Amino acid sequence: MALIKSVRGFNPKWGKDCYFAENATLIGDLIIGNECSVWFNAVLRGDVNSLHIGDRVNLQDGCVLHTLYQKSTVTIGNDVTVGHNAIIHGADVDDGALIGMGAILLDHAHIGKGAIIAAGSVVLSNTIVEPYTLWAGVPAKFVKNVNPEQTEELNKKIASQYPFYASWYEEGHTDSTDSEK
Repeated sequence: MALIKSVRGFNPKWGKDCYFAENATLIGDLIIGNECSVWFNAVLRGDVNSLHIGDRVNLQDGCVLHTLYQKSTVTIGNDVTVGHNAIIHGADVDDGALIGMGAILLDHAHIGKGAIIAAGSVVLSNTIVEPYTLWAGVPAKFVKNVNPEQTEELNKKIASQYPFYASWYEEGHTDSTDSEK
C-alpha cells in the first residue's frame, strides 16, 4: 500500500480505478481523478499547497510534484503522461501533454494542450508553452509545432496504456505468458 498521509487537515482524495505503487507517496491537499497511476518512488506532496490531477494521468517512477507555500499550485489535465524522474513544481499541464523523462517544470510555467516537453528539459518559471508544440533543452526552448491529430493520438495511446500496465499489479493477475510456468 502506498504511503497516504494527511497534513494540515488535508487528506488525499482519488477517483475510481487508480493504481498506487507500494512505495508511492501521496500527501495532503491532493485530488486525483479516475484511472490514474502513481508509480514506484513517486512523491505527490500537497503539504504546502494543492495538487489537482485529472483523469488517466500516469506519474511514472520517481516523479516529484510539489509547490511553493501559498504561491503556486500544480494542476494536471486529463490524458497526461509524466515520464520517469520528472519534477513538476508549481506548474500547470493541460490535457494530452507529454512530459519527458527527467524534465523539470518550474513554478507558474504553463504547458499547453498536446504539448511535448522533451526528456531532460528544464522549463523555467513563468514560461508559457503553446499547445501542440515541442520544447527541449536547458533551459527549454521552442523546437517546432507538432501535428495536433498525431500528437493527440500518440499521447492518448500512451496515457491509455498505463491503466493496462497497472492491471498487471492486481492481486492474482497472471499474464498469458505466465501460464506455462
